[in-house]
Amino acid sequence: MIKAEWFYWLVGLSFLVMAGQMLTDRSNAKRLGTAAFWGLIGAGFIYSSWVVGHRAPAEPLGAAVLVMVVLAGCGFTGRGTPRTTTPAERTAHAARFGSRLFVPALTIPVVALVCAVGVARLRIGGRPVLQEGSETILGLGIGAVVALVVAMVMLREKRLSVPVASGRSMLESMGWAMLLPQMLATLGAIFQVSGVGTQVGKITTAVLPDNSLYVAVVVYCVGMFLFTLIMGNAFAAFPVMTAAVGWPVLVEHFHGNAPAVLALGMLAGFCGTLVTPMAANFNIVPAALLELKDQYGPIKAQLPTAGVLLVCNIVIMALFAF
Repeated sequence: MIKAEWFYWLVGLSFLVMAGQMLTDRSNAKRLGTAAFWGLIGAGFIYSSWVVGHRAPAEPLGAAVLVMVVLAGCGFTGRGTPRTTTPAERTAHAARFGSRLFVPALTIPVVALVCAVGVARLRIGGRPVLQEGSETILGLGIGAVVALVVAMVMLREKRLSVPVASGRSMLESMGWAMLLPQMLATLGAIFQVSGVGTQVGKITTAVLPDNSLYVAVVVYCVGMFLFTLIMGNAFAAFPVMTAAVGWPVLVEHFHGNAPAVLALGMLAGFCGTLVTPMAANFNIVPAALLELKDQYGPIKAQLPTAGVLLVCNIVIMALFAF
């Protein structure tokens, strides 16, 4: 059986190798802090397997997260100059291969789909080839490995250090923002455990007009939108607003179709993702990678779409979810 934790170990090992490169890169004035930040992430991917298996305490992971917050928040991380292909080499590859350069990227979803739909049904000796319940994440991991091989064969690149250095360059370009979705999703879970959703629900129930379905729909969708604006991630806003309005009011009181209500609520939150700088990995990092003159350009371009989609989600939920 191919286990999901094997790929988490592979991800952790990749981070550790890149952290080693960062540590020895004297072009980065903040190489110690940068290497420590990504090294802690790599170690966390590996160590967490023992935490999940109840073979090690979880407190070191929490301490590592706090150290990472200090390293990123206090500006101890920076960007070096990885030894990868030159601009001239990349231009030559683009001219030679054209649209075929997208083949490795498209390999990932194709392999993931094959694993989730086809390989997931295979069994050897009565045991599944892929760990049950993790077929999708395993397909993604296998697809990434296959895509790397395809890319290296296409470009006739024999040095594994080149794609590793390119990956490191992307990590340093995105910085701490790459981890923002996971951090914010965790924050949403903390809010839920601490009772924020329950308190918001009490306030909402107190001010909502009796038996006003459409007002409740608007409050839930707009609430998802606004909480996502503040927290930067719909996954962080979802447990709060669903515990406050989505489940007790729309599903239990008004007998809404739970999958439809909750899915549309999440889509309403995604509208907030389009227009918040807190979603740095979606809106701020792309502007930096593309070297746009206006770092808020993506947000300004997405604002009309977000507004239209929010209204559409409200209307669809009101008309078809009850």
